[in-house]
Amino acid sequence: MSDNEAGRIIAQAQVTAAPRTSLPGRDQDPLPLRAAPMPCPSRASRGHRSLPPQRAKPAGFAILEKTSPPRWRASRERGLGLDAVEIWFADEARVGQKNSITRRWARRGTRPSAPQDRRYASIYIFGAVCPHGGKGAVLVLPFCNTAAMNLHLAEISATVDPGRHAVLLLDQAGWHLATDVAVPDNITLLPLTPKCPEPNVTENVWQFMRDNWLSNRVFHDHDAIVDHCCHAWNTLVDQPWRIMSIGLREWAHGF
Repeated sequence: MSDNEAGRIIAQAQVTAAPRTSLPGRDQDPLPLRAAPMPCPSRASRGHRSLPPQRAKPAGFAILEKTSPPRWRASRERGLGLDAVEIWFADEARVGQKNSITRRWARRGTRPSAPQDRRYASIYIFGAVCPHGGKGAVLVLPFCNTAAMNLHLAEISATVDPGRHAVLLLDQAGWHLATDVAVPDNITLLPLTPKCPEPNVTENVWQFMRDNWLSNRVFHDHDAIVDHCCHAWNTLVDQPWRIMSIGLREWAHGF
C-alpha cells in the first residue's frame, strides 16, 4: 500500500468516527458564584395570618422614639431639672391563703415545720417605691384591673413632693397599657422591656416582704390578709433606709 492510500484511509476514519463526549465538569463554563435570588412568596399565599394591628398607647404614656422624645423631658421646658424628677417603680403582688413557704432559722439537725393552707381567699397589693427618697405608696385592693390602677396612680401622685415630676417605671401589664388609664399631670409612665422583670426593683420589695412578714402564715379570713399586708407595708415605709438599700440602682440614680 502506498503512502497516499494509507493517508486517505486514516482521513476517512477520522471523519466517520463518533465525536468524543465531554466529561461532567470538563470543557464547560464554570457555574456563577452567586445565583439570582428566588422570589419570596407572600405570607397570604403561604397560609399565614396577617399580623394584628398594634395596640394604641394610652394618653400620657411615654413613647420612646427618636422622633418623639419622652414626656419627662418636657419638664425642663417648664423649668424643672433632673433634680426635680423622682424615679418610681410600681408593681402588683397577690397575697392569699394559698401562701408560700420560705427558709426558716432552726437548730442544726432539726426539720422545722411550716403551716400550709389550702383555701383560696386573696388580695392584691398595688405598691410603688421611690428608692432615692425612701418612700412608697400602696393600696390593698380586692381586684387587679384598670380601675384599681387609676386609684393607685392617684395615691402615687399625692405622695410625689410638690413641684416635682415622677417617672414611673412599670411592666407592660394590660391594666398598665389600657386606653382608659387616668395618668395624673405630675406622673409619666415609662414601660420596661417585655418579659424582663429584673429592672423593676419592686420585685425585690415583694421578695423581702414575703421572706420576713407574709410567708409561713395561715390567714384565717380575708380581713386577716388585709391586716397582715397593711402591717407589712407600714413596717417597710417606716424604714426608709430599707427601701434605699433594696431599690437604689446605679443605672437609675447614678446621674
